[in-house]
Amino acid sequence: MADGIEIIEGGSVTSPQGYKAGGVYAGLKSAGEGVLDLGILVSERPAAVAGTFSTNKILSPSVTVSKRRIESGVSRGVVANSGCANCSVGEQGILDAEEMTRLAAAHVGVSADELCVASTGMIGVELPMGIIRDAMEKVELTEDGGEAFARSIMTTDSRPKHIAARFSASGQTYTIGGVAKGVGMIHPDMATMLSFITCDANVDQDFLTDSLRWAVNESFNMIDIDGDQSTNDTVLLYANGSSDEPQIDSGEAALGMEFQKALKAVCVYLAKELVRDGEGAGHVMEVTVDGAVSMADAVCAAREISSSNLVKAMVHGRDPNWGRIMMALGKSGVELEESKIDIFINGIHIVHEGKAISYHADSVISGMAAEEVSFRVSLNIGEESATAWGSDLTEEYVTFNSAYST
Repeated sequence: MADGIEIIEGGSVTSPQGYKAGGVYAGLKSAGEGVLDLGILVSERPAAVAGTFSTNKILSPSVTVSKRRIESGVSRGVVANSGCANCSVGEQGILDAEEMTRLAAAHVGVSADELCVASTGMIGVELPMGIIRDAMEKVELTEDGGEAFARSIMTTDSRPKHIAARFSASGQTYTIGGVAKGVGMIHPDMATMLSFITCDANVDQDFLTDSLRWAVNESFNMIDIDGDQSTNDTVLLYANGSSDEPQIDSGEAALGMEFQKALKAVCVYLAKELVRDGEGAGHVMEVTVDGAVSMADAVCAAREISSSNLVKAMVHGRDPNWGRIMMALGKSGVELEESKIDIFINGIHIVHEGKAISYHADSVISGMAAEEVSFRVSLNIGEESATAWGSDLTEEYVTFNSAYST
């Protein structure tokens, strides 16, 4: 975590002031110990809101409704379900998504237009509104409900993913919290993931939107598990001003920078947790490309390497086959000079000026047994760098997805 940011033990989306959340088992998923599938997150006062969404040409109506709802720049929260994506079901999907917000709004005492909606799960299945109607009023909203809410949005995740942190600037202290889900259909441009982030700062809505887009590009858009992209991706950021401190905007340079640093730290943590819990994953790989002529090239190259199936298989097999990294780099189409490329695995220099150099192979192989494996690729023709994260490709991933509907 970045300097000046304090992690709150057990923190979640309700750690910032003025938020409540909860989750319940409605019956959208198979019953099991600790299984929840319907949740609500609400701010006790109107909050500035920003969102980023899937770029897939096929979108869940839940995404469509939420995109409309945040156009005002103000929201009170979100109702979310797992077990059903509410996608490819025609006009009924819009009607059901809107009814979800009406049911949740009536339960928490706000206007339906003030709530967003998110869904995740099976595509091509209508939301079972009968059981949702019965279950909505059973969602208990509390200041300690972040864990339950995190569980309610899980699909194939093996564990809930949440975090909260404090940051200070100009003598003021703020708290930011977040939850996320998604361990399959994960590829840059947001993947099959939901994430909800809360903050008790008073943030200008335009600055909030710009900050979220930047943070998402640095985190959720830099991860890959399987190269596939979902129809339901949603990240929502709320800032409700409950700290009663001065507004953060682009004119408050120091305060704005600290807010963005904390937001990025929370997003990167959640993004890495998604990769770490990837379907069948045994390792996280971190790919840093530096010395690029442009940021766009650095991002493109890092993404290409982290999403290469051959590189993923190489990590799984603990095989320092650096030719696969070189292949993926060349496939990316970025500007490069082969004779200037250096490659490092876990800090060990294995390629210099585009050619193999002498290194202790057993040390590299041993290091690749670690939970996290790092690659650094230096293009040495510019000043820009970017980092992406991916998981290895395992037999378990194939087995899981051949037997489980997601």
